Amino acid sequence: MTVQYFTAEGLKNLQDELNQLRSVERPRISQAIAEARDKGDLSENAEYDAAKDAQGLLELKISKMEEIVANARLLDDSKLDASKALVLSKVRIRNKNNGQEMTYTLVTETEADLKAGKISVTSPIGKGLLGKKVGDIAEIVAPSGQIQFEIVEISR
Repeated sequence: MTVQYFTAEGLKNLQDELNQLRSVERPRISQAIAEARDKGDLSENAEYDAAKDAQGLLELKISKMEEIVANARLLDDSKLDASKALVLSKVRIRNKNNGQEMTYTLVTETEADLKAGKISVTSPIGKGLLGKKVGDIAEIVAPSGQIQFEIVEISR
């Protein structure tokens, strides 16, 4: 398993979801299996089969999340260079074509949420902004063609 980087908020959210799966979903599925088993012949019991399948998928998800949490590393934004656009940077950019300004926070792939203004460093815009400084031009290849963004401000 590879190491994945998280903000403190992102890692807490992942741990909360894992706890929810363990403490709420796992007992709920066990209860569904018990109820289906009580209905008689297991060889022709579709409810039992569905509950067992759901249990298998849940256990797989829990296992994968446990592995991610075990290999997670916290990002320390106090040690990052504030003069460049990096993970955890808040970057204000201006579209060179239409003058429109946007502000995004660069985050890891698992924490991306466009509605909250958080874009992944692996997205086309995120990749284009990484390492840039104020005044630099980022050329982003988008489905509509190439777009140029000027870096207006970088903050933490």
